[in-house]
Amino acid sequence: MTEGELEYAWFFRAEFASVLRTVYLVLRDRGRAEDIAQEAFTQLYSHWRKVSRYERPEAWVRRIAIRMAIRQQKRDGLRAMLERTALEPVIDHATDLDLAGAMHELSPTQQAVVVLYYYEDRPTAEIAEILGMSQSTVRVHLTRARRHLAELLREEVGDDVG
Repeated sequence: MTEGELEYAWFFRAEFASVLRTVYLVLRDRGRAEDIAQEAFTQLYSHWRKVSRYERPEAWVRRIAIRMAIRQQKRDGLRAMLERTALEPVIDHATDLDLAGAMHELSPTQQAVVVLYYYEDRPTAEIAEILGMSQSTVRVHLTRARRHLAELLREEVGDDVG
């Protein structure tokens, strides 16, 4: 193995589980999360010479994985909507939802932001870097997600987004 391959192998062992957890929390499907995390690390491997010189290569691979997860969520949401529309009458799913169920009512981007902020306890600056958006955009997504979740769960909304 070359030195670069050894560095990549070390990096993979150190970061894969964390990236997999993030993708799983967005998708709530272990199999798809594993596929996406593996694909993100495959892309990282093909760009390793360049990305390994970045200050935070873990942010690069996490951003790729989250973008892939969001795309997957959008495809799945569209597929589910089309299947529901074609096969059964419209049902109001907003009643009696638990938090996990309510999370699926958020947009994929809002889901990713909520997971990174609340589940992984990341600051908005880091979330902005990971997702490739401004901090103010992250705060907007968090605020809208919290309001939507509060509405679905019939709870009060506080303001702790910082």
